[in-house]
Amino acid sequence: MPVAVPKKKRSLTPLLTVVFMVSYALMTMLIVEQGAVIQSQRNLIKILTRDSAELWGMRGKAIADQQTAQAKAQGSAQLPSVQAPSTQTPSTQAAPQHQSQSHAGRTAKPQAQRPPVPTSDLADQRRVLRTI
Repeated sequence: MPVAVPKKKRSLTPLLTVVFMVSYALMTMLIVEQGAVIQSQRNLIKILTRDSAELWGMRGKAIADQQTAQAKAQGSAQLPSVQAPSTQTPSTQAAPQHQSQSHAGRTAKPQAQRPPVPTSDLADQRRVLRTI
């Protein structure tokens, strides 16, 4: 009687263990790289925020300087006209006419009007910060 030798069953457990370990190693590397990318983006945002604030400060200063220069230019343009009556003989009617002429050429600077804020923006839930 021949004795039947049972066939060896091959188990996939060692192969699956190696595949899972490799996949976990790759996933760990991915998480570490994502953390590094997020940190570099955070640093870039901080740098850009500082640069943006500095730029807005420079723009504000330039606008303020421009307005003061315009005010000085308007003030120096009015100075000779104000000094001219003082060299002439003073009359009660000459001064008011002269002031009305100097203000007649000046146009009022229109004020920038902001549009009203829609009520939908006040309760916009998409912009609410929720932390877990």
